[in-house]
Amino acid sequence: MMKWWRARHQKNNTPAKNSSTEIAEAIVTPRGEKDVYGTLNLLTPSVIKAAKDEIQDGVSISLNWSITGTKFKGTGRKELAHTVKSLKSDGPFSACGFDDEIHFNTQVSSQWDSLCEIPTLQHWHQRGGVVGRGVLIDYKAYADTKGIKYSCFEYHSITIAVIEEIARLQKPTFRQGDIIIVRTGLTEALDGKSEEEQGALMMTGNAGCCGVEGTVEAAKWFWNHHFAAVAGDGMAFESINIADMRNQLVLHQYFLSLFGMPIGELWDLKALSKACEERQRWTFFLTSIPLNYPGSVGSPPHALAIF
Repeated sequence: MMKWWRARHQKNNTPAKNSSTEIAEAIVTPRGEKDVYGTLNLLTPSVIKAAKDEIQDGVSISLNWSITGTKFKGTGRKELAHTVKSLKSDGPFSACGFDDEIHFNTQVSSQWDSLCEIPTLQHWHQRGGVVGRGVLIDYKAYADTKGIKYSCFEYHSITIAVIEEIARLQKPTFRQGDIIIVRTGLTEALDGKSEEEQGALMMTGNAGCCGVEGTVEAAKWFWNHHFAAVAGDGMAFESINIADMRNQLVLHQYFLSLFGMPIGELWDLKALSKACEERQRWTFFLTSIPLNYPGSVGSPPHALAIF
């Protein structure tokens, strides 16, 4: 499997958009079986064992934003409904106890996007979830230091050149199988805001969101570095210009449909940023596992960073 996967991951051998042959080659194993893991195949036993060396302090940090974090209903996604059921009065049991019933849209808070066209998220349980080395690219801290003014709720692109500069300053050396996480500060900006306040932020005059540049060149850069997955704290991993939606979500199209590279969104990265800054170390052991629900196209990540 890995011999085939490395062959698919030769530099500049990026699958072409709208190429059915390339897509088919990317999701079929040498035995003619459909591959359901995509770039998670890069999380090999040796990659995971090397990542364990990131655990030095015995400190774990949740990367999961509150499931009630997004209060603005303008996205058209149903808000969370939580009911506590009494086992004694609402069921057949003569017992003193309670059950939860929770209904929510998996896209309203921290999440993984599945590859969707072929595999859904429950397959990740067959290979033990996402376990490897996480690397934080802290754009918010970088921008604050450099005096760069931007809004998370307006179109603002983080270029590959800037990502490389941040990596040089933070001094991590990228490895095959890394999980790259980009912080913009969006979830922090929404924290504690009312529905009306969140709506005012999200519907600004230059409506959109900050993120990694959504270009084919950026897609090639991520492919050539052989990353296992990417995540961030934005509405999307890439920047979005609402005024030009026909040409947006370029990285979603390449990562999910062509590369088989999972995308995490709306992760809570504030505490992670602080922990990295305190240690002057922006790499960590990362674990994540989605809900084990057949057919799921999105799920809370249940992600932890461990130092």
